[in-house]
Amino acid sequence: MPRAWSNKDERMYEHIKDSSKKRGMSEDRAEEIAARTVNKERREEGRTPNKRTQGTGNPNKSLENRTRDEIYNIAKNKNIHGRSKMTKAELVKAVRGH
Repeated sequence: MPRAWSNKDERMYEHIKDSSKKRGMSEDRAEEIAARTVNKERREEGRTPNKRTQGTGNPNKSLENRTRDEIYNIAKNKNIHGRSKMTKAELVKAVRGH
């Protein structure tokens, strides 16, 4: 189990896993369902960061192969103004020109 989980999260995980196994699911599937459920709860409660809006992506990938959010974060780090209204193509152009 992930280290960031609280004791309550671990109890919930075990309960969901045991319940899933009792309903005939395999050990792996029961663990996956339990982990996804606990992580969803943590996300909804704001106890885990939203991965979609974090990071700048793989530096070995071209800008075109990264997501808009990843390029946006690069633009933010470079303090490019007007980035929130830019499309992905505009962000790529702005990041390259900066």
